[in-house]
Amino acid sequence: MKVVGIIGGGAAGLCAARHVLASSGMMPVVWEKASKVGGTWVYTPQSGKDEHGYPIHSSMYKNMKTNLPKEVMGFPDYPFPSGDNSFIHHTEVQQYLESYMEHYKLNPHIKFGHYVEEVKPVMKIEGPPAWDVTVKSLESKKLSTTTCDALLVCNGHYSVPRIPQIKNIEKFQGRQGHSHDYREPSSYKGCTVVVLGAAASGLDIALELSTVAKEVLLSHNHPTPIPSELPPNVRQVRGVESALENGFVFGDGSSAEADVILYCTGYLFSFPFLSKECGITIEENVVKPLYKHIINTKYPSMAFIGIPFLVCPFPLFDFQVQFFLKTVSGAVALPSKREMDDDIQNDFKDLCSKDLPVRYFHKLAALQWSYNNDLARMGNIPPLPQVIQKLYETVSCMRKSNLMFYKEACFIITGQDSFEHIK
Repeated sequence: MKVVGIIGGGAAGLCAARHVLASSGMMPVVWEKASKVGGTWVYTPQSGKDEHGYPIHSSMYKNMKTNLPKEVMGFPDYPFPSGDNSFIHHTEVQQYLESYMEHYKLNPHIKFGHYVEEVKPVMKIEGPPAWDVTVKSLESKKLSTTTCDALLVCNGHYSVPRIPQIKNIEKFQGRQGHSHDYREPSSYKGCTVVVLGAAASGLDIALELSTVAKEVLLSHNHPTPIPSELPPNVRQVRGVESALENGFVFGDGSSAEADVILYCTGYLFSFPFLSKECGITIEENVVKPLYKHIINTKYPSMAFIGIPFLVCPFPLFDFQVQFFLKTVSGAVALPSKREMDDDIQNDFKDLCSKDLPVRYFHKLAALQWSYNNDLARMGNIPPLPQVIQKLYETVSCMRKSNLMFYKEACFIITGQDSFEHIK
């Protein structure tokens, strides 16, 4: 019986445990720091440190609803329950993940309240290494080590804030914060707030702040302004160039007074538990060397689930997990290390040929569908029905043109490649 270690009990970790349990000759062990499953979907009003002195993991805010419809969000073999709303509150996603855990009887395999301290490879005479995973029980404070035949790293990447360097920021007398610590808007009442960043969280939080703030300055460097109608007290400005005592100078030379800057500038990949011997590095927000954004080419018994971003996450996790486990079982033979590394380099060359920055390497966006299909083909896994891509792309267009109201829409899937917009 192969022991397969899984770091993290969020959506990716649960998906990993579900498929390990369904694989002949494998047994999962999941380590989860929290007392329940869900990862970033476990809301807490706290920010900063938890009761054990560790940084709060979740970046969930109180009123957050999904920006994807539940009809495309679910794992392929476990759809969300039907209901009146397509865009659902984060508590419903948390309930879905708990239901997934119960349905697949994963609970006995999850060690709650266990913090992973260190991962080291255990070299063998032949074949890929095993892995010594040392964890601390947060209750007893005792350390224990488990040797695993394969390891899936599922610790998420929405918990370590990326804070940009801003010229003269030390002069700014107002408040600074990151969306990771944002929970609800009341403390911004009557303020002029610079929201730096106009990706999903920046747009969502800017809209919520507009209900209480004097003015919201949505600061970004998109090639063109957000095309949607925005609340009357939300104004788009260029990216922040430098700070003043009472405000900021923007990329076009204009300036404005502000009381607060809220960084909606994304997150850093972080794996503090990986020893140097694991051979994983992070450079310019790229985790190296990962074949298909998943498999450690130096030691292919280690996989990372959920690294790509700007994707439909749960289905992507499902393909990644199944593909990796097929390589562990021997059902799929991996290319040589050299061939896998060449594949990575070819992806880098493709990125450079499009004049995109290296930090976008794991950003899939429209490429996610061909990526999923490649994993399905290589792993002999049933592909996603075409309707998932169709509905995802429809909602992407709606979000751009109707940012304030698109979450009021409701959909039902009517076939493998068809859906209805019912409200």
